[in-house]
Amino acid sequence: MSPVVGPAVTLSVVVPMYNEEDALPALAARLRPALDGIGVPYEVVAVDDGSADKTADLLTDLQTDWPELRVVGLRRNYGHQAALTAGLHRAAGAYVASIDADLQDPPEKIAEMLALAHRDRLDVVYGIREDRSTDSGFKRRTAGAYYWLMRRLTGPQLPAQAGDFRLLSRAAVEAVKALPDQQQVYRLLVPWLGFPSGQVHYAREERVAGRTKYPVSKMVRLALDSITGFSAAPLRIATWLGVVSFVVCLGLLAFSVTAYLFGRTVPGWTSLFVGMLFIGAVQLICAGLLGEYIGRIYTAVQHRPTYYVGTDSALDTRSGVTEQRISRD
Repeated sequence: MSPVVGPAVTLSVVVPMYNEEDALPALAARLRPALDGIGVPYEVVAVDDGSADKTADLLTDLQTDWPELRVVGLRRNYGHQAALTAGLHRAAGAYVASIDADLQDPPEKIAEMLALAHRDRLDVVYGIREDRSTDSGFKRRTAGAYYWLMRRLTGPQLPAQAGDFRLLSRAAVEAVKALPDQQQVYRLLVPWLGFPSGQVHYAREERVAGRTKYPVSKMVRLALDSITGFSAAPLRIATWLGVVSFVVCLGLLAFSVTAYLFGRTVPGWTSLFVGMLFIGAVQLICAGLLGEYIGRIYTAVQHRPTYYVGTDSALDTRSGVTEQRISRD
């Protein structure tokens, strides 16, 4: 069970961090006044995802005059979604918000999220990026394509342009914690749970400092995890590719027999060669799709935790006997 420390906490704010030493001062300067102004007991759960810079040291320094700041240090870099999982599993608040450290999502909107959840009795409030003009054209197009594809694979319940800036009730958090111990894509998982939800809209800001932690390679990995984790559609696509290739093969077979009967077998070499290339490509695509799903099955049956916690300032102990794992802590 997750540790609950101190007095009752109304709001927890989970902030995954990886090499954010340049962004931390600006984050603290905006996040703390925004949360102090809400007027409810809160905690900030900063999850250091194995940073190689001075992020951990800066967080320790911030704790000296910010008692609501709680630092959870992971043993190594496990990835953004794993760090988010670590924060969600340790947050003690009746409501839990998540936000990135780069300030592209405004922390001042958390108060609006909490007020909307209270007023309409909602379990989930999504932060919707209605203006992404600060992002590059490539980023906007790839994000648009991602949400377009995910909505068609997983259903219309997925809000367009909703990332990991959201507010969850305690009931929604407990539902997330009850799920199997595996890597999650929360922007798809949370809508799938089906809790009553609302939206808060905002303009996405420029990154306050540092470089993006989602380069093209990680964006592709996120897309693959999203597709294979929430839909069997690629397997059906592989089946249809097999049907199409079979039909094409029948056509090529008829063509080759006709060419043989009319003594034109040599000119038919090009079409036969193209047909072999087509069949080989389809087989490789299908094998790759099957491999993605088999890989996920292999990972799931190993029952390895998504992360290991090294330190937690709320417990004031170092890992060892007290080391805790993902969804069983």
